[in-house]
Amino acid sequence: MAHLVRRSVLLFIVLILASAPSLSCRRSTESHVPGILHLRLSSDPSTLDPALITDVTGGLIAAKLFNGLVRFNDDLDIVPDIADRWEISADRRTYTFHLRKGFTFSNGRTVTAEDFRYSFERVLDPATKAPQTWVLDRIEGAGAVLAGKAEHASGINVIDSRTLVIRLEKPFAPFLSLLGMTTAYVVPREEAVRLGRDFGSSASGSGPFVLRKWEHGLTLALSSRPDYAEGAPRLREIVYRVIPEDLTAVVEFETGGLDVLQIPASEYRRFTTDPRWKNLVHGRTGLNCYYLGLNCSRPPFSDVRVRRAMNRAVDRKRILNTIYEKRGTLAAGPVPPALWKYGEGPKISDPYPFDPAAASRTVREAGWAGKTVSMYISSEPEILDMAEVVKQYLDAAGLSVQIVQLDWSAFKQAVNSGKPDIFWLSWWADYPDPEDFLFPLFHSSNAGPAGNRTRFVDPVFDGLIDRAQQTIAPRQRYRLYRQAEDRIIEEAPWVFLWHRSDFSVVQPWVRDFSLHPIYSIDKGMDLSVQ
Repeated sequence: MAHLVRRSVLLFIVLILASAPSLSCRRSTESHVPGILHLRLSSDPSTLDPALITDVTGGLIAAKLFNGLVRFNDDLDIVPDIADRWEISADRRTYTFHLRKGFTFSNGRTVTAEDFRYSFERVLDPATKAPQTWVLDRIEGAGAVLAGKAEHASGINVIDSRTLVIRLEKPFAPFLSLLGMTTAYVVPREEAVRLGRDFGSSASGSGPFVLRKWEHGLTLALSSRPDYAEGAPRLREIVYRVIPEDLTAVVEFETGGLDVLQIPASEYRRFTTDPRWKNLVHGRTGLNCYYLGLNCSRPPFSDVRVRRAMNRAVDRKRILNTIYEKRGTLAAGPVPPALWKYGEGPKISDPYPFDPAAASRTVREAGWAGKTVSMYISSEPEILDMAEVVKQYLDAAGLSVQIVQLDWSAFKQAVNSGKPDIFWLSWWADYPDPEDFLFPLFHSSNAGPAGNRTRFVDPVFDGLIDRAQQTIAPRQRYRLYRQAEDRIIEEAPWVFLWHRSDFSVVQPWVRDFSLHPIYSIDKGMDLSVQ
């Protein structure tokens, strides 16, 4: 009830501001400062240490402070970062990287191949307690470092200051994509050693910005580097403000306190129809997939017939077009369409069209009519609204669904332990490759908390992924991924919902704003505030 009262008061404020455009415009014009970009964070990043970052917020900021060997462009291709070129050996296990001249850390020291060796081995060192060692654990000798049996990985070798050689235990085709991730950023050894655990709060790297100040829970400010290797950013400063409440952020944006606002779901219709803002709205479908996970380890969803029936029971298109206000595209499978190349992709746009009669008949014939199942969701109000609609569809198909809503921490623990029969989740790309939406989520080696939370086990699928991971030829690899996704669609461990689109609105003085398909692309170089 308190939440509803607070929301009503803030909505009243927003409506007052909306009805006084001259006042809003005047305050906005006076409050913005050319060259300084004000952005919102809904929560504080947990750390800015690349070895420890797991959240998108931390990764988004770290992309402006650090660099890797490679990075991604807006077409999701792998392009040079500090490494300007590389060669891959005939056996596809050895990668030789040649570093560009001119890259320095913010303390003025030149970045060398030795810095990359230190940074990678720091991630693998058990003392660091890095949560994403899987990014680098395919390197030869990484296992010995992870086990505390060696200080150096035998597969990481420095030839000279600008040449780094990495050898893998066995071929792994997406390895270059992994090197574009936050975990693989290079850090200055002297600063990481000097600061220890405090490095995450005082992080410094080779990127186009430096951390100027961080008042935890309030403000985080970055200043541009005029000496950056690729030229100074167009912005002088980026100021992030921690604003947990959506409607507070909306008020701040409309009064000029923020230059860019990721539009909350509750405000989507207003911003996209308001004449003042609708032409300043930017949208892009993200690299994500929203789904209902079906626990395949026990009845009724150990029965593939029932899993397929769940996909036919839910009118996903209607939910997307009404409650979700068309803020996405219908999912044909787990892999976002933007990740497919070489003509690969879903054979049909909707492999499970809405067919409630067939769904009900299948549930009845399988012997599960009247079966009580639990559906776990997290505490966001929007999810509860949609879950209530999904429950009606599944109840109509013959099941009896009980919704269990938990805060995020309890929800995640319950899902990881296998308690729900059904759960509502989404998956967002760590790196732009179909493998990232297939191996972690469905391979039997990841069953449980490692990512395969539906506990789906299928030797046919495992074999396709295992072959794809060692297939370097791109067209052949993508063909195997296509077959692997077809298998997932056929076996239906998920109810495939949609790929969500994100929308942001900008102030009229913001120039060259764009939404990037993955957070690590945005280094803050091109945008400006006039």
